Amino acid sequence: MAENIVILSPHFPPHYHRFWLQVKQAGGRALGIGDTPEEGIAPEVRASLSEYRSVSDLHDDEALVRACGWYTYRFGKIERFESLNEYWLETEARIREDFNIPGPRPAEIERVRRKSRMKEIFRAAGLPTAPGRRVGSLEEARAFAAEAGFPLIAKPDAGVGARNAHRIESEAGLATLFTAQPNEEWFLEAFVAGELHSFDGLADREGRPLFTAAHVFSQGILETVREGRDLFYYSLREIPAGLEEAGLRSVSAFAVRERFFHIEFFHTADGSWVPLEINLRPPGGWTTDMFNYSADADIYRAWAELLVRGETTLPYRRLYHSGYCSRRRSRRYAHTHNDVISRYGHHILQVETVPPVLSGPLGDSGYLFRSPSLEQLQDIARFIQQPAG
Repeated sequence: MAENIVILSPHFPPHYHRFWLQVKQAGGRALGIGDTPEEGIAPEVRASLSEYRSVSDLHDDEALVRACGWYTYRFGKIERFESLNEYWLETEARIREDFNIPGPRPAEIERVRRKSRMKEIFRAAGLPTAPGRRVGSLEEARAFAAEAGFPLIAKPDAGVGARNAHRIESEAGLATLFTAQPNEEWFLEAFVAGELHSFDGLADREGRPLFTAAHVFSQGILETVREGRDLFYYSLREIPAGLEEAGLRSVSAFAVRERFFHIEFFHTADGSWVPLEINLRPPGGWTTDMFNYSADADIYRAWAELLVRGETTLPYRRLYHSGYCSRRRSRRYAHTHNDVISRYGHHILQVETVPPVLSGPLGDSGYLFRSPSLEQLQDIARFIQQPAG
């Protein structure tokens, strides 16, 4: 039994306190380390933790080591070190190595941190991938563009998610990219046209999926942020066979153990499922709540029991399509919030104010809702996002 679970940055995202509370209820200690003074943490977050220590800077590994040392002195060996946040993957890995804590170490993180390495693993698993190359100079970038053509997608090779991603339309765009960030090592990839899907879930200690789900997105996150679009995405009650096969093959290829996974695929016109990237964390936003709403499950409990007790049970059936719709303050909509609640209140499950740091992809506010009918779910989304005039 793993009693001592240290949680890095437990106050963000705010709703993740549901994970930490379940650690306590499973019989473990949820020991937080954050950069916010204890009195500045939301009451529900503090109540979910067994103990909390603040440091001035979470990027200061020495401060983190001291905080972990204190917890070791007070409670004994630290058995897990987690944040469930992609931003802290490297920090988690270093602390695990320092304290000999189970979980991915720095060498393993390279598989999901470097886009070039990620593509190699997808390809070795027999999955179709778009042409891509790591480039360190404008000359190398131009050579790749001559082979692959425009448009191209450029991301830092050592990066997380879609942060600092760019769509490059021409050689002039490449020149601008390297002028603005001349010391960055980029991963360039041919643009893939297709509908964006994700294959998501939680794997047990042996790598067996305990829970799986699939989601369809109105457009890619890059387009959502760059063009300031509203986002709508929803879960499927039945996972397409090709997506499930590609997703499970990816989970195996990346040796996912005792972790969430979020794998993005483009479904192309020829029926292929082309992997974009894999993230070893829960999918973003309130998707973990959507997991629960779609199947009347409790993914928070299952994750905590898996870490603390080493096993869990999570029987589920996908009874509903669950959806997320964003709105932006800069846009005018045909229907007010009261209109939405009046018409579809029996389907609306949560209405969230989005933290500013997440508003690029998720809007300024968001609605979570569900229905057994996909047609009805899409009707609700159209009503929420219908523009004024």
